[in-house]
Amino acid sequence: MPANNITVRHGTENNMYDMSALYEAKSVQEAIALRLEHPEAQIVAGGTDVFVQMREGKRAGKALISIFKIDDLRGITLESDGTIRIGSLTSFSHITRDPLIQEKLLCLGEAVDQVGGPQIRNAGTIGGNTCNGVTSADSASTLHAYDAIVELTGKNGVRRLPIEKI
Repeated sequence: MPANNITVRHGTENNMYDMSALYEAKSVQEAIALRLEHPEAQIVAGGTDVFVQMREGKRAGKALISIFKIDDLRGITLESDGTIRIGSLTSFSHITRDPLIQEKLLCLGEAVDQVGGPQIRNAGTIGGNTCNGVTSADSASTLHAYDAIVELTGKNGVRRLPIEKI
């Protein structure tokens, strides 16, 4: 993988967050490669929980892999078999306003519309909210009620697991 495709920022100069490095992936494959190269690094998307924890010192000095620029992980689509696919980087505000969600999964749209304030709903992602393990994971219980399947991509390919197994 050519290094010029990945942005790396080391140190904390002019930075209110204490991190050792920030790696920015532009594709799922780049994110996987970065994770393999830096297994200690933590994945960050919208950052609404992670950056607060860093500022509080709970994740001080950690390296981060940002997946925020991976546009393939955004959006809501209806598959030919009737499955509704929600990309893990889809923001809460996008989910709330999406016509497909309003028609078929209104309860999910209403649940994520209760998350934080407008800034959090514009930056926070359903993937981060579901996977971060915080008590404020408003979307996780609704996704569980809908028997959601989570798609995980890693070095061994794609796995699909029921949300309750995550």
